[in-house]
Amino acid sequence: MAEIKEEILVNESGLNFVEQIIKEDLEAGKNGGRLNTRFPPEPNGYLHIGHAKAIIMDFGAAEKFGGTCNLRFDDTNPQKEDTEYVNAIMDDIHWLGYDWEDRLYYASDYFQQLFDLACRMILEDKAYVDEQTSEEIAAQKGTPTTPGQNSPYRNRPMEESLDLFKRMNEGEFEEGRYVLRAKIDMAHSNMHFRDPIMYRIIKTPHWRTGTTWKVYPMYDFAHGQSDYFEGVTHSICTLEFVPHRPLYEYFVKELADETYCPRQIEFNRLNLTYTVMSKRKLLQLVKEGLVRGWDDPRMPTLCGLRRRGYTPSAIKDFVNRIGYTKYEALNHIELLEHSIREDLNKTATRVSVVQNPVKLILTNYPEDKVEMMHMDNNPEDPNAGQHEMPFGREIWIEGEDFMENPPKKFFRLAPDKEVRLKGAYIIKCTGVKKDEEGNIVEIYAEYDPETKSGMPGSERKVKGTLHWVAVNSAVKAEVRDYDRLFSVENPSAEEGDFRDLLNPDSLKVRENVMLEPWLAERVKAGDHYQFQRLGYYTVDPDTTADHIVFNKTIGLTDTWAKEMKKRSMIY
Repeated sequence: MAEIKEEILVNESGLNFVEQIIKEDLEAGKNGGRLNTRFPPEPNGYLHIGHAKAIIMDFGAAEKFGGTCNLRFDDTNPQKEDTEYVNAIMDDIHWLGYDWEDRLYYASDYFQQLFDLACRMILEDKAYVDEQTSEEIAAQKGTPTTPGQNSPYRNRPMEESLDLFKRMNEGEFEEGRYVLRAKIDMAHSNMHFRDPIMYRIIKTPHWRTGTTWKVYPMYDFAHGQSDYFEGVTHSICTLEFVPHRPLYEYFVKELADETYCPRQIEFNRLNLTYTVMSKRKLLQLVKEGLVRGWDDPRMPTLCGLRRRGYTPSAIKDFVNRIGYTKYEALNHIELLEHSIREDLNKTATRVSVVQNPVKLILTNYPEDKVEMMHMDNNPEDPNAGQHEMPFGREIWIEGEDFMENPPKKFFRLAPDKEVRLKGAYIIKCTGVKKDEEGNIVEIYAEYDPETKSGMPGSERKVKGTLHWVAVNSAVKAEVRDYDRLFSVENPSAEEGDFRDLLNPDSLKVRENVMLEPWLAERVKAGDHYQFQRLGYYTVDPDTTADHIVFNKTIGLTDTWAKEMKKRSMIY
């Protein structure tokens, strides 16, 4: 119960705790009453829904309080970064509805300034060059309860460290030969203060600066300084950076004074059931072909969610519902599904699509007759209008909508039973035709001409209503039914290889799906529709003039709403 309550906590003023801090800082006149946030992704992968939470906070807070938000790529590791990721990240941010205007920056913009600062710190006896291996350095760090041991190179003469550092950047030494470490306190209670590494040698050419640099700053050194160089006032990040905050402040104080100093604030990450958020694991899924790419609709990436049919407004609604706290929580994917279902219910056009078609023949309907039935585009929107749908003697219905020997409370079609065809007539089943193996290949029925929608006879009550598509005008399409990527609720908490937890039924492809012609004529990649009685679907970019493809976004059943109703009774 506590987890649910944490997800929806907000300040009495309607502000979350981060916004409240910003409000208080502005009222106090800190940094001249100026607000400048930033979103600082590393371009080593695609953004996922966890990043959306940060984007909504960084850009949203700036919008709310009349400030600005920078986009800065923390491109300090050329071994893992690529322009593909840069372009994808910018596209995703724009898709969410935010823009950095002229405030696009890169950590590499500050490489010279950072290098000069490091040189200054060496000459002030605040940094030194260490030539121990990474294993030796790690072993000397100690534990949270025992102090570390000083490096034998800690008291290396400043001039010697400066000379080595410059030669490191000239490419004289191999990777791993030397590192530059801050000289702070090897006995400090905060492990991050135990002479952290500031620079390491990387000889991989940088995608922006080429071979100019052979040494690259570590995140803890580069991040706060980059914030300062850009004028960032509030550096908002996730809770794993709480222990890094004192080090952030330590390095920033090398530059800042009483007139301006960035402030780091931390909030909880977005963790989601039935998926993983680790960039490393997501990259593994892509590289090993376990998904169809970064934009696979089963992925938690923003481009994957977009392709599946999720909307920016639904994602923002979800983030606002779970809120920002100082406590980690595992958020239910059902709440995200609830948000997209609510959004599409308001906006998606209703259409008729039969996914498992079986032919139904109205034996008393004229063979050459075609009627145009009027269908509401969206009953939730009185201005949505209607469209026409052809009706004839032969129609497709869902195979699941007919049973020869139905159980009680089966309110669909069965021998001698009546149902309504949506927007058309009441019909009564009169028989079936089977193949040699006993499979039903045709269903026979008679229609009541007095029961057409809008006629007095249409008021006659029947318990079932079926969707349908006329055989002569139907257009064939492919539908990809997506389910959750993993078969367990919290794959990150499970032991063993996370790949063994993948849901083998996360994708089912239907290739003989029948669309009404009005829909087939209008399909455009990214458009959303409600398939009557089935769910919400989105046109996939793979769609061509000759091959229409839909992705299932979400079904009609809202399990989260039911669960919350149940919980409210408990509370």
